[in-house]
Amino acid sequence: MSTDRTAPVTAFILVKTTPEWLAMTVAERVEDFTTRVVPVIEARTRGVRSRFYDTEFYSARVTDVWVWEADDHDAYRLLIDALRETPFWERYFEVVDLLVGVENGYARTYGLEPVASLAT
Repeated sequence: MSTDRTAPVTAFILVKTTPEWLAMTVAERVEDFTTRVVPVIEARTRGVRSRFYDTEFYSARVTDVWVWEADDHDAYRLLIDALRETPFWERYFEVVDLLVGVENGYARTYGLEPVASLAT
């Protein structure tokens, strides 16, 4: 079975804040992120969207989860390459784990309809 390189990809990047990030004021964090991280992502990627989730209230190992949706595997690869060129990667945040998947990948592989629960 081969990976469908054109399938949309969802990546959960589990991170832990570093002392350098926490030493900055909130205003400094926003300024640094919007001037040093976001422009690199925008210049080097296409077809990616993100959301942040704070988890430090419930976990000491992972303080944040950054969820990325990429149009395909190449878009995801470009994203990771771009992030590694910024202070986000291992300077402001320790990357604890990358969990990457294709939604309903089993259904794509076997030509099935996805099975999911429905809330009522």
